[in-house]
Amino acid sequence: MKRLALFVDVQNIYYTVKDTYGCHFNYRELWRQLTAEGDIAIAHAYAIERNNSQQQGFQQILRNIGFDIKLKPYIQRADGSAKGDWDVGITIDMMAATASTAEPIDCAVLLSGDGDFDLLLQHINREHGVDTVVYGVPALTAASLVDAATEFRSIDGSLLLK
Repeated sequence: MKRLALFVDVQNIYYTVKDTYGCHFNYRELWRQLTAEGDIAIAHAYAIERNNSQQQGFQQILRNIGFDIKLKPYIQRADGSAKGDWDVGITIDMMAATASTAEPIDCAVLLSGDGDFDLLLQHINREHGVDTVVYGVPALTAASLVDAATEFRSIDGSLLLK
């Protein structure tokens, strides 16, 4: 059976789905679809910690599905700008998972529309021979990310909670 590693950029998916469709992403349906394709060996969801009970409830739902939740504090700078992305953490974890020879994976699944990950996907495929699947909202997913992935899957239909 194919071994999958799943990496979710929670903020990116939340905002792209909400902005485009006015609803939420269906993580249970994603899990159901992926387990029909293979064994989910790794499942990380990367989120920002804001000490909000609604977010904590959502994070618990993800844990109950099977995700390992990785949290980073939300940083509000003195100049009013904010910082809170997981690009480097996702990159490190994806590279480690795809380079592992002890428990090799066959496919890295990324949920994000962020074009910053295009070089990462090219590297994973070229250097480790691991297929990459990207789930994203078509209108808000960088073309470079779509082109870098072995396969692009549109977030729509059953992956939306309406």
